[in-house]
Amino acid sequence: MKYMYSPAYSPDSPARLSASQQFGSNRAVFRASALRLQALLLTSTLLALPSAQLAQAATTRPVASRATASQPLASSSASTAAQAQHLAQLPNLSGVPGGEDYLLGPGDRVRIDFFNVPELSGELQVLPNGTINVPQIGAVNVRFRTLAQAENLISSRAAALLRYPVVTVSLLVARPITIAVAGEVSQPGSYSVATDNTAAATAVPTVTRMLKQAKGVNQAADISRVQIRRPNAQGNIQTITVNLWELQMRGDISQDIRLRDGDSVFVPASATIDLALARQLADADFASSPNKPLTISVVGEVNKPGPRTVTGDNFRDADGNVVGFRSPSITRAIQEAGGITQAADVRKITLRRLTRTGPIQQTTVNFWELLKQGGSTFQDLPLQDGDTIEVAKVDVINDSEAIDIASASFSPNEIEVNVAGEVVRPGPVKLKPNTPLNQALLAGGGYNDRAKTGQVTLLRLNPNGSVEQREIDIDLKAAANSEKNPPLKNGDTLVIARSRFSTATELFGRVLNPVSGGFGFFNLIRTLFFQTITTTRLDGFSLN
Repeated sequence: MKYMYSPAYSPDSPARLSASQQFGSNRAVFRASALRLQALLLTSTLLALPSAQLAQAATTRPVASRATASQPLASSSASTAAQAQHLAQLPNLSGVPGGEDYLLGPGDRVRIDFFNVPELSGELQVLPNGTINVPQIGAVNVRFRTLAQAENLISSRAAALLRYPVVTVSLLVARPITIAVAGEVSQPGSYSVATDNTAAATAVPTVTRMLKQAKGVNQAADISRVQIRRPNAQGNIQTITVNLWELQMRGDISQDIRLRDGDSVFVPASATIDLALARQLADADFASSPNKPLTISVVGEVNKPGPRTVTGDNFRDADGNVVGFRSPSITRAIQEAGGITQAADVRKITLRRLTRTGPIQQTTVNFWELLKQGGSTFQDLPLQDGDTIEVAKVDVINDSEAIDIASASFSPNEIEVNVAGEVVRPGPVKLKPNTPLNQALLAGGGYNDRAKTGQVTLLRLNPNGSVEQREIDIDLKAAANSEKNPPLKNGDTLVIARSRFSTATELFGRVLNPVSGGFGFFNLIRTLFFQTITTTRLDGFSLN
């Protein structure tokens, strides 16, 4: 049987229906009786429910369909019990489209159902001004209202037309929501996020999801004070602060709150650079991508100072297996700059970092700790775009430390030294950084039979353009030291002079050769003399 709606009886009512709509007014008494009968059936059904199930049915509301408290349940006890069981199984979807705290806004598509009045029911779109046009009622402003609040508002407006207005408002299609992200993120801006009613639990974005949309937080971020700024219907701004370190370190999911249309997320800059937390921040899933190329500058005591573009590298476990990808660090940047020079002070490597929202951050790291004191990787800070690395110059070079530093990953792989004069193979030789002088002499084949042994001239080009010359009384058996066996630098030149005897015999040979011929008496004596001395060794080196 179809029930026609009838106007509320009031001689002063401003709403008047047409003659065709008043056709069912003479059946008002019957309709009232039917409603009273439904109320009796509802009461008897609820009394038949167990107390626990009754409590669940009273406190749980369906997500896709919200009704006012005056909406009757199904008339049969079986259908009512089934509905109560379904409601008890629904998850708590607060904050998602159709959830209890979801706020309607322009672009939402809803369905409005008037109980037993299909003429007023239908699907409606929330207009740009936040209203919906309900038949026979007119424009109703539902912006910044929940579904339950919209139901109550429409019911109050329908009271002028219906004696017992029972309204249900259901969300059919949620609008795309717009959220702004600012502060210490890779790509700040405004983002529009589409929601999906079929996956309501993940439809509305959370704080970390929006940080990922902005390509992640950078190394200057202070994730313990992330702010969510939320406007309300009165035009005021509510500020909510969350600590994402609690999420990262302890798994506190309550910090990753769901966002609403119009929210803005602000990530402030930290006051200092925390060495202990920097790597954990870089490894967070809402951090900037480790694959992103970074433009940084490396200056000071490096072989190729200037701007560099660096990328991350594979991260390996103790067995050498690739287990992930790490963002670029200070070590990687120094390697790209050709490694440190022998004059670098590895205890004073300064990192300067620009921030979007605060002052310049600066810290000094000690790579000697990275080498010798337990291998603390805290010193090898992850980088972000725009960082500047400055390697200071050491005041006094420690020769024993220089050998250890030469084997580090942030030192160059090799240096080039020129060996000239009386050696077997004169010319440039490739050596490890800080290689001592005796190793360079061996790389050139050692002394030849005309060399002045025991003394080497070292020529070194200084950064200011001057040339340093040292006469070194070399001790080929000594360990590396600055006096007898100094470590070499890139570009050094070693000159091994000719002995005085060799110079004199060559001079006499040039004088006597024109008189006595190629096999003169003097050449015979010189040949016999050298046959004797070529069997000897000087300081461990063969003269042959």
